Amino acid sequence: MKSNTYRTNIAVMSAFTAVLAFAAPQAFAAGSHGGGHDKAMSIGKPGKTANVGRTISVVMQDNFYEPENLTVTAGETIRFVIKNTGDLVHEFNIGTAPMHAAHQKEMAMMVEHGMLEPDKINRDVKMSGMAGMSGKMAMSHNDPNSVLLEPGKSAEIIWRFEKTTGLEFACNVPGHYESGMMGKIQIKPLKTSALELGK
Repeated sequence: MKSNTYRTNIAVMSAFTAVLAFAAPQAFAAGSHGGGHDKAMSIGKPGKTANVGRTISVVMQDNFYEPENLTVTAGETIRFVIKNTGDLVHEFNIGTAPMHAAHQKEMAMMVEHGMLEPDKINRDVKMSGMAGMSGKMAMSHNDPNSVLLEPGKSAEIIWRFEKTTGLEFACNVPGHYESGMMGKIQIKPLKTSALELGK
């Protein structure tokens, strides 16, 4: 059923991107690509390969994920193998709704400065004229809880989940979250064994 909405989603995203491209540049106080990622420790932390308990494959399409939602256990370390099989650039980002909202502003700025096109990431484009910044700098997208992929590309994230609520995985490319490209992460509490309860 989702594949039937493909053309509609493409049209919505293209229109949104066109509006951003011609909008007057906005000044953002943040000088790096944080998107609220400074709160990453409250949503978990980068995991170690040796502690991976299982691997979850995530496929990003235009404009949805497979699987649509995830269930993990508190304290679990997951290896996410992420592949973009769509025709557009997509992101897999672990965070809360407020973190995604902040990150969407940064992604809009990437579009405004020509760093991000619908199907291409221009990593060599420099940012300039931002409030609180001197000179030029490239905005990186290298946070441990997030990957931004061009069509046909793959990447991995190893993440240890902690006890928290309201966690989502989402694409914050302009127009994608609004088109429904997000999913919920349910974190189940760690089960205590009968042996531990008897201590």
